[in-house]
Amino acid sequence: MEKTRYTDEELEEFRNLILDKLQNAKAEFRTLQGQLRDGNENGTDSTNNNYLTLDDGADTAEKETLNQLAAHQLKFIKNLEAAMVRIQNKTYGICKSSGKLIPKERLRAVPHTTQTYEAKQKR
Repeated sequence: MEKTRYTDEELEEFRNLILDKLQNAKAEFRTLQGQLRDGNENGTDSTNNNYLTLDDGADTAEKETLNQLAAHQLKFIKNLEAAMVRIQNKTYGICKSSGKLIPKERLRAVPHTTQTYEAKQKR
């Protein structure tokens, strides 16, 4: 008979993996927030200087990049948190498209995935 869900022991292994990734992702997000905040405090302020410098363009591009990285990191955190809910509900590792069990190798590589590789390719 084909397995329809992971055992509690297997779910615990994934829970620990996700908790570790979540901790790292949140630390990275705080670092990015800090860089954005520090950039705003120490950034070039045009109150004394009416001339735009090349640095202003670079600062703007850097802030945009940091904002994009922070947004990406926040999305990753939300996906990991959703995976934790699926672990609690014992639905973790079940493909939302096919209903089949997602291989452990894929879950270890992409612990927040909700689809098998095949189902994702069909999309």
